[in-house]
Amino acid sequence: MLKYPQLEKALKYHFGYDQFRPGQRQIIEDALQNRDLMVVMPTGGGKSLCFQLPALLKSGLTVVVSPLIALMQDQVEALRNNNISATFLNSSLNFYKVRSREEAIMNGKVRLLYIAPERLISDKFLPLLDVVKEKIGIANFAIDEAHCVSEWGHDFRPEYRQLILLKKRYPDVTTTALTATATDRVRVDIIQQLGLKQPSVHIASFNRHNLYYEVRSKNQRAYAELLEIVRENKGSGIIYCLTRKKVDELTFKLQNDKIAALPYHAGLSDDERSKNQTRFIRDDIRVMVATIAFGMGINKPDVRFVVHFDLPRNLESYYQESGRAGRDSEPSRCTLFFSFGDVKTIEWSINQKTDLQEKLIAKQQLRQVIDYAEGTDCRRTIQLAYFGERFPANCGNCDNCLYPKPVQNWTIEAMKFLSCVARCKERYGMLYIIDVLRGAKNQKITLNKHDQLSTYGIGKDKTLDEWRILGRSLLHQGLLEQTTDGYSVLKLNALSWEVMRKQRSVSIAVPIAQKISLEEGNAKAAEVEVLMHRLRSLRKQLADEQAVPPYVIFHDSTLKLMAQIQPKTLHEFGKLSGVGSHKLAQYGDRFLAEIQAYCQQQSLQPQKTNPVYYAPVDNFPSDTESTTLKLYEQGFNIQEIAQKRNVKTSTIIQHLSDLIEKNQSIDLNQLIPLERQKKIWQVLDVLGDIALKPIKDYLGESYSFNEIRLVKAKWQRENRKT
Repeated sequence: MLKYPQLEKALKYHFGYDQFRPGQRQIIEDALQNRDLMVVMPTGGGKSLCFQLPALLKSGLTVVVSPLIALMQDQVEALRNNNISATFLNSSLNFYKVRSREEAIMNGKVRLLYIAPERLISDKFLPLLDVVKEKIGIANFAIDEAHCVSEWGHDFRPEYRQLILLKKRYPDVTTTALTATATDRVRVDIIQQLGLKQPSVHIASFNRHNLYYEVRSKNQRAYAELLEIVRENKGSGIIYCLTRKKVDELTFKLQNDKIAALPYHAGLSDDERSKNQTRFIRDDIRVMVATIAFGMGINKPDVRFVVHFDLPRNLESYYQESGRAGRDSEPSRCTLFFSFGDVKTIEWSINQKTDLQEKLIAKQQLRQVIDYAEGTDCRRTIQLAYFGERFPANCGNCDNCLYPKPVQNWTIEAMKFLSCVARCKERYGMLYIIDVLRGAKNQKITLNKHDQLSTYGIGKDKTLDEWRILGRSLLHQGLLEQTTDGYSVLKLNALSWEVMRKQRSVSIAVPIAQKISLEEGNAKAAEVEVLMHRLRSLRKQLADEQAVPPYVIFHDSTLKLMAQIQPKTLHEFGKLSGVGSHKLAQYGDRFLAEIQAYCQQQSLQPQKTNPVYYAPVDNFPSDTESTTLKLYEQGFNIQEIAQKRNVKTSTIIQHLSDLIEKNQSIDLNQLIPLERQKKIWQVLDVLGDIALKPIKDYLGESYSFNEIRLVKAKWQRENRKT
């Protein structure tokens, strides 16, 4: 096999990265050997680089097929910012701009062309492409969002089916198909529909290590919890809803609560939608509220949280939409609010379908989403199993793993369940099997004579929900399989027989009423945070000057390295991951000057090593905290201080809790009775440093968030000492 020892140098020179992400190098090597490729790589895994770098190392034009205008513009802006000649052709351009760009392509001045599928295969554009082929050559066709080719994918687009014309017209030009989500069935369909010739298939792990997954009950407090998530998580976020009406209502409520949020759905004009998206991408607003059905096509790497306030229609969509969080590999949060009201809404929509097969598949996909939401197994295990990937039982980064339900040995029950599937000759779905186990007296069981089976009625001691939990867990653990044709028929596999032969035990998690949420506890050095803020401000200024999104200048991860290492010279600056040759020349002096100014103000020497430094909390109160402290020392209570300062009492509570944590002279006994302090303290010792809500849930309604916040501040201070 050919080796390419210079690839890392090319990667650093053009894109600023020191090493490839998992799987990228092998894909690029195969691309340089002129092979057709089928690439399945999760959002944030670095798919784009797999065709962008080969485009710079091969002669000719690389044509990138993309279905979304916003995605084209994002990628082209990012490439141009790395001094790479790229352009796009779409409906946003007038006649003169199209002609100008076509001339640049014909003259060999463009390495990557982004184009929509319908324009690419049009009678008007194909003759131009023929000339390009003869004159400068075509290096590759990169089909992005390739799942759109397949009717079995979650976002089928008929125009993608016509792309097989490219293989027929240009048989010697390689094709790279790329997608973030594809089941086995969809992958096979993509290869067939695009006419790929003996493609090299690359399937990266679907596991996104940096994403925290949780499911919450959508009850009366759901909006308050949503608001807490938005306020606790710094940075940008996306909130998905089922309907346009819900998007508009939620946006209005968030704006009233002083959250910089805008709506995004198909009911808005093209101009308003485009403006809202641009403001979100450029960090002018924090939160985008969008319909699940309407694809945003954003390429924003620093989305810190994605919330599904309504239920998604299928797991594939949920994986892709939640995957828009943390594309820069930084810790991010994915929250799903679940209610059966949403299930009814989606069921109504499904029932409007006229095609029986489509209806069956949609219902099965909805059942899989419900199984995920109600599941007690590791969230990753459930998600990855959907894509055919096995995952160990505990990921350590989801609600079910961090706050597990009690586990019980259900091997005997599993043997009964699987034995019943076998005796029913693997022809039925889960509810039918449960009916047989529980001895249901219905006509179908009687007609099939399944009331005469040895397994009939042997599961009367368990409820319908308990058997359903077991059935789901068997599927999630890979101990049972299910058909994907819409009928959800249960099928045994080799592991099923191991259970029935007593060669494998089965444990399942038993649900409990309370669900505890995660509080991000990643303490950051005070000086790193201050410098990060200054560097973000500089980045925003430069981005606004160039009318590009801030992440096009540098990603957050690169800014973090600048703040941690504090380079002193251009040479040191150029070594940072994310700083390529062009960006070093374009931005190096400006960012170095900002770092140097900060160091001089702080009388600090730049650090020469790059470990993250976790500094103790600064004991000096801020100016506003000092004002509150003086009024408190004069004997005013919380309400009086708030009134004098013309702020909310919650603001004063926050000041006092911060002052307590900074070891200032706040007598907690004057604010909260000692017995109540002790009770809260005991709960904190048990639950640890987590969010306020689960602590309050544990204590009950008689305890307030304010009391808990104040005691928690003292608890944190004391625990830090030890």
